[in-house]
Formats: sequence, C-alpha cells, structure tokens
Amino acid sequence: MNNLQSQGQFASRAVVATSAIAGDAATAKPMSDEARQIANELANRSISATLLTGWVRLFEFAALVVLALGIYAFHVVPVEGIDLWYAIPVVLGAVLATIFIQAADGYSVPSFRSHIRQIARIWVAWVLVFALFAVVAFLTKTGAYFSRGFFVAWLLTGLAFFALFRLGLASVVRRWTREGRLERRAVIVGGGPPAAELIEALEAQPDNDIRICGIFDDRDDARSPRSVAGYTKVGTVAELVEFGRIARIDMLIVSLPMTAENRLLQFLKQIWVLPVDVRLSAHSNRLRFRPRSYSYVGSVPFLDVFDKPIADWDSVVKRIFDIVCGAALLVLFSPLMLLTALAIKLDTRGPVFFRQKRYGFNNEVIDVLKFRSMHHDMADPAAKKAVTKGDPRVTRVGRFIRKASIDELPQLINVIRGSLSLVGPRPHAVGAHTDSRLWNDVVDGYFARHRVKPGVTGWAQINGWRGEVDTPEKIRGRVEADLYYIENWSVLFDLYILALTPIRLFTSENAY
Repeated sequence: MNNLQSQGQFASRAVVATSAIAGDAATAKPMSDEARQIANELANRSISATLLTGWVRLFEFAALVVLALGIYAFHVVPVEGIDLWYAIPVVLGAVLATIFIQAADGYSVPSFRSHIRQIARIWVAWVLVFALFAVVAFLTKTGAYFSRGFFVAWLLTGLAFFALFRLGLASVVRRWTREGRLERRAVIVGGGPPAAELIEALEAQPDNDIRICGIFDDRDDARSPRSVAGYTKVGTVAELVEFGRIARIDMLIVSLPMTAENRLLQFLKQIWVLPVDVRLSAHSNRLRFRPRSYSYVGSVPFLDVFDKPIADWDSVVKRIFDIVCGAALLVLFSPLMLLTALAIKLDTRGPVFFRQKRYGFNNEVIDVLKFRSMHHDMADPAAKKAVTKGDPRVTRVGRFIRKASIDELPQLINVIRGSLSLVGPRPHAVGAHTDSRLWNDVVDGYFARHRVKPGVTGWAQINGWRGEVDTPEKIRGRVEADLYYIENWSVLFDLYILALTPIRLFTSENAY
C-alpha cells in the first residue's frame, strides 16, 4: 500500500500543481438562455458504447448457456440422467460463440443497428461452433458419448434466439441513436481556424462517434467567430462548467496550440473539476510524440490530459461492490441501528433521522441520511455552525454516536439507493464553511472531489481528516486525500479503506 500511496500522491499533486500554476479560478458565470436550452436538451444520460457491447456479450453468453441447460433438462436427463460432462460443451460452446461473433465484428454499435446485414454473420459464427464440435468428436471418437439430439436442438434454438434478440436490439439501438445517447458528447474549448480544422477532420472519419455540442471561447467574436464549421460558439469557458454538468458531457477537447501555455493552463484549471475526459487536440501540432502517447478517433490524434475517473466497467464493478457489501453491512448493523433509534427516541423529542443537503457526484445536491445527534430545535441542516467539543446542541446519545460514527450508519440506505458509495470522498454540506468562507472558496479546485460519487467513509477519514474543520489547512488536507483516492481507485483500495475504518474510528480525537 505504500507504493500505491506514493504513486497516488504524485498524481494528485500533479493535478493540484496544474491548477495552482494558472492562478485563481474564474467565478462561474450563469449560462446564456441559448446555452441553457442546449444543455437541457442534452440532460438525459448518454450510454457508454463500451458498456453496451459488454452487456450484449454477457447476455448472449448467458442466454446460450440457459438454452443448453433447458434442452439438457428436458431432453437428456429423462433418458440418461444427470451427466456433468455436458458442462464442458455447454460452456465451451457459449465461449466460442462470443469469440466467433467478435471475429465477425458482431459486437459493435454499428452492427447492432444493422440487423439484416449482421444476422447472417452471426448465424455463420454459431454454425461454426458446431462444425468445430463435430470435428473434435470425430478425432477423439467421443461422438457416441453425447446426445446428437441435444446438439441439434441447441443449434436450432440458438439460431432462433439470435434472430429475435438481434431484431429487438437493433430497434432499441436505433432509437438510442436517434436520441443521441450512443454518441460521445463533446464540446470544444477554443474557436477559430484550429477548431474548424479539428471539426472537419473528425467529420471525415467514417467511425467517428463524437457529437460536437458547442464551442466555448473567452475571446470576442472578432477573434473567435460566432460560428465555426457550422457549430455555434455557445459561451465562455467560465460558463462551461455549469453547461457540462447539466448536459452530461463526455469529453472536453481543447483546441489550442501547445505553444499557448498560459491560456492552456488557465483553461485546464477551470474545466478539470468536471467528471469528463479532457483531450488536447494534436492533429495540427507540429510537435510529435510516440504513437502510444496519443488516443485516436479514426486517424485524428489527441493527447490525453485527464480521464474520467471510475468510468465504464470500473463504475459497474464499484456499483456491484456497493450493493453487495452495503446490503451485507446493513443486515449486520441492523440490530445496532434499531437500538440507536430507540435510544434517540427515549433521550430527546424529535425524529430519529436527520436529513441534510450535501454535494454528490457532479455537484448534484443529494439528501443524506443520519441518525439525529442534536436537539431537534437546534438542528443545523445548512451547517452554518460547525459542531465543536462540548457543543450544547449535541444530545447525550448524540455525543456517543457521533464519536463512534454510528450516526452515519443510515447512509447505508443511501448506498443501496445509489446516491452514495461505500468508499469515496465524504459528502460535505452545501453550506459548509471555515472562517465564514465556503470551502470551494478556501480550496482551489475543491469541486474536483465531486468527479466521483461520495462515500460513507474515505481515504481522508482514515488518515486523520475527520471531525471538526476549523482551519483552511484541514479542508485542504481532506481535499488532497480525496484527490489521491480518485486518482488511485481500485476494489482492493476500497477494501483496504473499509478494513481500516473501524480501527481509525476509535483512535480519532477530532470527532465531537
């Protein structure tokens, strides 16, 4: 874990350093009516092509196995009884089918749309599986061991399944395509001729899946035209952060020459807080790096500046981890939660639970559940005054459950619902402040911690950044730890944090 920590500190400090070089962040400006209208039209979530193709693979694999098991149960078992040797061709056949379909380019978004053209290739791939079985059975003289009726039935039902499933899939994918949900939504930062050249290069690519949603540039219309290659300049970079959050943008493309270092750093400083991929257009730059340094859309090269953290399959794995572990912990701690609720009701008047507005993923405001630890008439949902040692607002039961973090256990319900993760940056109250300054004013790049879903516990909490935040240094320490976690997330890292959490709870001296 020491190696992991040192690597993460390097990555997070590099991001903070990039932010610090550029100076103070520009104050976010309200969007124009035109920009807000465009953003609202794009407010529905886009669908990751990587996840879609992956889920189709998994579904078809599972469906082929289920078909085989059904045929086996009704055709083979009544005659031959249970024979576990059939598991080998069942699993192997489903695996080979997905491999052959992949080789036939059957797992791509364009193939999902074109049912008629692709179904023949998929059928050929499925038939090849059984041709291979026949060859193996002949060479090994094992053909008499297995039921020929089983394989014939599996072949025919598989052909029917692929025809029906791919027909339905094509209909759904075409609808998602019309709605623009299967494209990577991108905005371009920087206008003028460089942006025009980039757009023309992208549109010339036959496999381009990027949808340009607008152009943002701080320069006036004289230096940066209002319209570039048919796309409108929507607003300034200061308006881009709000636009990106509402429109659920997937990618920000900075179309600036690398020689414009100061402007480039200033742009990066303002946009790095968004949970998106940030790419630097490299198609017109004369300075060339190794091919592996670039990512490509067709033949158009980009330099990767920031990647969206915990994306695609990582997000699926983390969500499954949250549901499984969250549900297990909720069952495990349910007796303690019931006793805590009873103690709160017997101690003071008022509700058992306390709801507070906090910042969630992508700066969305969420309701976070806690056990009530203050007197009901002294509750502070806006977090206008931090809880201090000996705070008279805290009840007798409240002092104990806050010290042991038992008051946080209802947030397991938030985890199951999906607004929180088990591990992540702790969600802070919307009005949280230090020395009469909001925390996003105290820490430059504070909102970058919201690029991932917040958590019940986190790297900051097990490293001593827990409890009262009465100095700017404490909130800076929290943010630095949160950025480290974001840059170094893994399931093992989450397990490590969960394992250390109960130990650190009883050694912390800052929670009141």
